[in-house]
Amino acid sequence: MGHEANELPDYLVEVGLLDEEKDAVRVITLNRPRKLNCITLPMVVKLGELYEKWESDDTVQLIIIKAVGRAFCAGGDLRMFYHYGKKEDGFCREVVYRKYWLDYHLHSFKKPMVAILHGLVIGGGAGLTVPCQFRVVTEKTAFAMPEAPIGYHTDVGASYFLPQLPGYLGEYLATTGARIDGADMLHSGLATHFVQFEKLPELERCLMELNCGDENAIRTTIEEFSSHVELGEKSILHSLNVVDKIFSKNSLEEILEALVAESESGNLGWIEESIQVIRRASPTGVKMTFRSIREGRMQSLAECLKKEFRLTMYTLAGVVSDDLYEGIRALVIDKDNAPKWNPPSLQEVTLEKLQLLFQPFEDQSFELQLPEEGKNLPRWGGKYVS
Repeated sequence: MGHEANELPDYLVEVGLLDEEKDAVRVITLNRPRKLNCITLPMVVKLGELYEKWESDDTVQLIIIKAVGRAFCAGGDLRMFYHYGKKEDGFCREVVYRKYWLDYHLHSFKKPMVAILHGLVIGGGAGLTVPCQFRVVTEKTAFAMPEAPIGYHTDVGASYFLPQLPGYLGEYLATTGARIDGADMLHSGLATHFVQFEKLPELERCLMELNCGDENAIRTTIEEFSSHVELGEKSILHSLNVVDKIFSKNSLEEILEALVAESESGNLGWIEESIQVIRRASPTGVKMTFRSIREGRMQSLAECLKKEFRLTMYTLAGVVSDDLYEGIRALVIDKDNAPKWNPPSLQEVTLEKLQLLFQPFEDQSFELQLPEEGKNLPRWGGKYVS
């Protein structure tokens, strides 16, 4: 499972992004298309440096983030967790710490940001773009947070932003990992504008020529290229009343029971799909994710990110379960799609076991350090320290 120090894998050495400067505009392009622009440790380090520099630079007025290839970003590189999750070299802790710390700062970034979201937007990719004031999707955009079924949880601030979606859509997306399209993203608030893919180069050119940070001017420019888009026939948003009735329940067991009861009335394909996903999913993954999302309804962004950091560290350490490693093995390494979960059922993931994943660290210095918590940290304070 290991790697020699002199031949570190791509996810520990590839920066995988380009940064461009043109007058008052800065453009970030994720550039690992063969790896679906999955996030690497050097990429997170570079992004943190760029955003901090640009926020304090008065000549910078607008940030645009986009990507090369058929995916905007498919999230973190699962191979890194699999190979390094339990090692003491700190690689996994560092990339997670730096990413969550960056996500926190993006939510309060002091200059307008435009995200051009073409293709897959998954996991960590959403963490980079949900904070942007302008989020442009196309007819080929797809969004998902598929972490729970493989033994992980929806992180990068998702326990903060998913509960802000209409009704209990956030709980549905988080526990099932369901994929939605650009129209769904627009109508649910995950996106702000829908632009046909073929118009993106011209839109980007006009934003570059705008050369300012006036939000009204940016909005007007994007709206000149925007299209009205109707929800697809099978959109989950047509069934929000049913989603709310089921996913407002207080436990995964109750949700599964309600899904089964609803399936007996027929005609809702997503119901049967949800039943199958939850039954096949890691019980630990879906239960910790559901609790995290539900708690997020009452938590600040900082509280959510600190909680998610604990969940990630405890999950990598195998405090309750090694399901994450088994899920990655079945999905990415051996690709047999036959994971063996332990504990094997929802009922066996007890409240006591879940609590172990949510408790604060005994060593407070191990917590995610964020600047706006009465700690007198400066704006870009709390950086990762090895």
